[in-house]
Amino acid sequence: MAIAPRCAHAQTEARTLDAKTSWIGNTFGYGDGTWVQINITAIAVAPDGKVYTNAPWDESGAEISVYQNGKALGFAGGTHGWGNSGGNAIAVNRRYVFAAVAVGNERGHLKGPGIWPDKGRQWYGITRREISDPKQAAPFQPQAQPQAKAVDPHARLAASFLMVNDVPAPGTNAADTANDDSGNKTGTTSEIGGLAANDTTLYAANTARNRIEVYDAESMTLKTKWDVPEPGRMALAPDGTLWVLTGTHSGKAPRVAHYTAAGRAIDDAFALPADTVAVDIAADSQGRVLVADNGPRQQVLIYSRSGGRYTQTATLGERGGIFAGVAGRPGPQRFNGLTGVGVDAGGNIYVATNGIGPPDSASGHNGPLGAGLGATLESYAPDGKRVWQLQGLLFVDGASVDPSQPDSVYTGNKRFVLDLSKPAGEDWTYAGFLSNRFRYPEDPVFSTDQWPGLPTVRRLKGRTFLYLTDMYADHLKIYRFDPQHDGETAIPSGFIAGRAKAVARVPNAPPGGDWIWRDDNGNGRFDANEFDLNTSGTKLAGGWGWWIDTAGDIWRTRDAKGIYRFRFGGLDSKGNPKYSYTDLTAYAVPAPFTELRRALYEPETDTLYATGYTQDAPPDRAFWKEAGRVLVRYDHWSCGKPEARYTIALPWNTQSKPIATAIGVTVEGQYLFVVEPVGIVHVYDKASGKEVGVIRPGPEVGRASGWVDVPFGVSAYRRSNGEYLVFVEEDARGKVMMYRWKPA
Repeated sequence: MAIAPRCAHAQTEARTLDAKTSWIGNTFGYGDGTWVQINITAIAVAPDGKVYTNAPWDESGAEISVYQNGKALGFAGGTHGWGNSGGNAIAVNRRYVFAAVAVGNERGHLKGPGIWPDKGRQWYGITRREISDPKQAAPFQPQAQPQAKAVDPHARLAASFLMVNDVPAPGTNAADTANDDSGNKTGTTSEIGGLAANDTTLYAANTARNRIEVYDAESMTLKTKWDVPEPGRMALAPDGTLWVLTGTHSGKAPRVAHYTAAGRAIDDAFALPADTVAVDIAADSQGRVLVADNGPRQQVLIYSRSGGRYTQTATLGERGGIFAGVAGRPGPQRFNGLTGVGVDAGGNIYVATNGIGPPDSASGHNGPLGAGLGATLESYAPDGKRVWQLQGLLFVDGASVDPSQPDSVYTGNKRFVLDLSKPAGEDWTYAGFLSNRFRYPEDPVFSTDQWPGLPTVRRLKGRTFLYLTDMYADHLKIYRFDPQHDGETAIPSGFIAGRAKAVARVPNAPPGGDWIWRDDNGNGRFDANEFDLNTSGTKLAGGWGWWIDTAGDIWRTRDAKGIYRFRFGGLDSKGNPKYSYTDLTAYAVPAPFTELRRALYEPETDTLYATGYTQDAPPDRAFWKEAGRVLVRYDHWSCGKPEARYTIALPWNTQSKPIATAIGVTVEGQYLFVVEPVGIVHVYDKASGKEVGVIRPGPEVGRASGWVDVPFGVSAYRRSNGEYLVFVEEDARGKVMMYRWKPA
């Protein structure tokens, strides 16, 4: 292939473009320093309506947060990094917040007696904080390491931490088989499954040890304990008795049990409906018991006492939740993955969801998915009217505009509608949840990734399709839509597999990876006869580049092995896009590249934009998601002899703080958009290769962006008025950046 660059452009200081900053997916944009956490797995509600939350992970450390009246009041901190993480239980009394947490040692790198566990060990227990300011630890034991200064935050946290279970660390060889001192198997289920508190006593569900432990709320010394099979969430009733969900890790539906404060079973516990998946329980000032049902009902079931027995007297939530009626359409009382319920002194009910439910519940789902499927926290008045809602809907996600509906934007498993006449942050509305685990339980969103994936929307043969690449560019998921029958749901339609390990949980998947699946019978399930194995002799797994062009062809860039083009073969009888190993075109790595990372093709002009590394600009192996250091535009790529029009030196400084590299690239309209890991977007004229300027986060988002941590973290769309919408993944605070730029 002849290389005849017409021009080359060195990196220079670019001017900042006049772009408007907004975002989608989070109630707060961080302009005032607040955001809604990306996952909520447990809540505790104080009498005054303050809601205290907990979750294993929030990217910016808001695992334990506080909300009231639709506002974010702050977060506790000390639950993120340095071996610390949040958990799945929380309780409050008038003085303290008690929250389940985990403490590790970063694979043995953190050392300090009493502060971190020994190498190969993990602690699960309870942190105690001041309710007036949860950032403040509430120590109840001498600070670890007496030689440490009293101001040492790690020592102070350790002094307010009650270690309940000391077990082999998750991922160690011993974790699956080791026994604790009571003979019960331990490991990742050794966390605290539930908490309840009054002013004198703290109750903790030690799920792995099949018991409830009772502590003095001031001294945190153990007062007593009693046996309960796999206890989970708990609630203290006004009369001092304790309601408990039991059997929470048996794989069967949890049950409700009732105990006196001393642990004696009370024979008035009620049976739940057969298909209930109880994930939380609460008791209000009227003596009612509320159960969050994460089964097909997606409701809060409310029980009242009458004649010495409890019977169901009411529900909160539309039966079927977000999947009722028009499946996937959000709205008041349309719950989606309940994780928590609570009640304040005024009878207002608070409901938390995360799109799937808490980890390790009888629903069969585990923890990491909850970060990314969409956290919500809602308040309902006693009459059932929604008072406020908070949303933290996105994590490791991008956005792509539906070309047939320019106000409709898809993310990994959600749809938003734009109204750009409104102010920043108010210009989007959550319109659709795409993953229906009840109708399509084999959706690979639930089996292949911790997060849904990075979206590309294409209109092919008059129909809309959603393509999702995973965080590590291993495989490609394809979805179709049937609004009349499935509402907002994205129906699993196709899948191009990469490495074996990443797709091992796909039902009926052939061993070894490197296969194509198409939903031949249209049922959205991975039937054994629907897989097409790669028998070409060339293994296609590996590489960092995926691109779906506007004609439907899929481009796979494979480092030093070249570019592979899956030709769009039309639609089958069920409306699925067809791709095959027999309709595959291979291209060698074009000069001057030694390795490719991305290849973006425009069929309208037969133009290819390739990025990667050359002999003069080699890779740094410590930075493995990057797009590369060089971009070349090739004209006449497939219809004639390819000609290199220009070469661009992309941002590249791995010694700066923060680093300045090209992590993502896209093409739209007349421009190329290249994003740095810190979220700065470089804009180039695609005809000449000249840099036009850069887009930076504005005050609406605190002039801050989280790390762009994915290969496909930038996308763009040219509106009919010439304005460009540029979307950038922002995984720090639960949103996607949306920039509006209109060239002069």
